[in-house]
Amino acid sequence: MRNENISDATLVSSYIRGQEQALEILINRHKYKIYSFIYSKVYDKDVAEDIFQDTFIKIIKTLKKGAYNEEGKFLPWVMRIAHNLVIDFFRKNNRMPKFDNTGEFSIFSVLSDSTLNAEKSIIKEQVQTDVRRLVEELADDQKEVLVMRIYNDMSFKEISERTGVSINTALGRMRYALINLRKIIEKHNIVLMD
Repeated sequence: MRNENISDATLVSSYIRGQEQALEILINRHKYKIYSFIYSKVYDKDVAEDIFQDTFIKIIKTLKKGAYNEEGKFLPWVMRIAHNLVIDFFRKNNRMPKFDNTGEFSIFSVLSDSTLNAEKSIIKEQVQTDVRRLVEELADDQKEVLVMRIYNDMSFKEISERTGVSINTALGRMRYALINLRKIIEKHNIVLMD
């Protein structure tokens, strides 16, 4: 079986018809991308390997049951399975995924990707809805600065002029808004995935 010219869809069909080798080719073709994605969320080699194995167990079960109908979009389907298993892992372990909280926009980085495909934009909308709901829990002065900065893309100078407070006060409110937002996220045990 010369594998580099065979499409994913053909390999999936071959595997469903009983050619075990077809699955091996699919795994080898995509393992780096899938494993890297999982590792980028959990930052733990053992956990990433477990989730990677579970992803392929789920794929095999789905294919064997004849429940696969992704019309040739094998990799996005696999990535969705891996993504869901990562979320399950965090829910089960009551842990938050690791985020780079050094930047002011860490929580919002997921909201600014302009190269989103349809699937990602659904996730993005869900996260935006979740974040907006969380923002509603902030004190009014913090919420005002955060909305102006994140959603209206205003500079702290503009915010200071609009709200009639010093730039330092505006910066302070933004800092407290982000600190409190993190507390709210932890309180609700919300998992924000990028």
